Amino acid sequence: MTGPVVVALAAFKGALSAADASRAVAAGVRLAATGVQTRVVPVADGGEGTLDALVAAARGRRRGSVVADPLGRPLEAAIGELPGHVAVVELAQASGYERLPPAERDPEMTSTLGTGEQILAALDLGATRIIVGLGGSATNDGGMGLARALGARFLDASGAELAGRGADLARVASVDLTGLDRRVAGTEIVVACDVTNPLTGAEGAAAVFGPQKGADPGMVRRLDDGLRSYAAAVTRATGVEVLDVPGLGAAGGAAAGLVALLGARIEPGARMVLEAAGLPAALDGAALCITGEGRLDEQSMRGKAPAAVAAACGEAGVPCVAVCGQLALLPGMVRRMGLAAAFPVNRALLPEPDALAETETNLAAMGAAIGGMWRAVAGF
Repeated sequence: MTGPVVVALAAFKGALSAADASRAVAAGVRLAATGVQTRVVPVADGGEGTLDALVAAARGRRRGSVVADPLGRPLEAAIGELPGHVAVVELAQASGYERLPPAERDPEMTSTLGTGEQILAALDLGATRIIVGLGGSATNDGGMGLARALGARFLDASGAELAGRGADLARVASVDLTGLDRRVAGTEIVVACDVTNPLTGAEGAAAVFGPQKGADPGMVRRLDDGLRSYAAAVTRATGVEVLDVPGLGAAGGAAAGLVALLGARIEPGARMVLEAAGLPAALDGAALCITGEGRLDEQSMRGKAPAAVAAACGEAGVPCVAVCGQLALLPGMVRRMGLAAAFPVNRALLPEPDALAETETNLAAMGAAIGGMWRAVAGF
């Protein structure tokens, strides 16, 4: 008798959540390979989709609240409440660039205040461990906004308090942490992040990610200079060096604010989320694992969820195949990613909106195809 098939997909953006995508493939596998057990473990890499993946995997629940959007307007956003006093905050929920139409994207005017309000809500729920997923931010405020929501104050040279937007970075003369919520010190805050960019410079937050958030070249230079000045003020206040540390440029420097001002630690996003979702346990005794995401390309090979799943499968001795909407990897690259094979699921040439609408059906069909093939090979 063969072991179970683990189905561990990330979100197919614009079409299905990680949980829905994984369930569709699992249903197809069971249809073609009657009697085979499937273990569904939705996954993510710390960015968008992390909240839904962890809530589904841990059988937690979503908690909605009204917080500030990137421009300070009220917005309904969710956090995850997991067993064991664990909460999940996904920065993109409140402070993501998809929360704004393109005409409103301006990293000098946006703030992570809403993300800080979500962390505050997690504390109010009694969380003693908070997982913060970074990715898709509309902000470049160095984490000022989120720290302000928790009681930190950022002052200019005259002692006036700043609003904590990207345009305020260069004006920060001092940081006052005396009003920081005392619960922060007793809470384990873990930042799930695979980005290695530093805070400033050619590979820094503003230069690399600023343009996609609406920054023109002049704004990129101002934000980069502002982050450099802000880093000096933060280090004076906390003793924590943030300027040249890999990874602290993530989410417009929000990673730097979380680490220096809130005492958070950064962990590799995909690996940490996979462990929190229970993938290592699910792979125990498994015969096959199916992973995937909307598009498999060279970026997928660098710390994205399917690559982390493939690595975990390699350690567990479980063969792993991937499914995707678009496949942009050559066979050798697929093997280097640790996959036995990768399959695009689209069964017909359709315009993108129609293809996205067919994703669930196509994933189920591909799950059935893989299940049927596996049944033939395994002889059950």
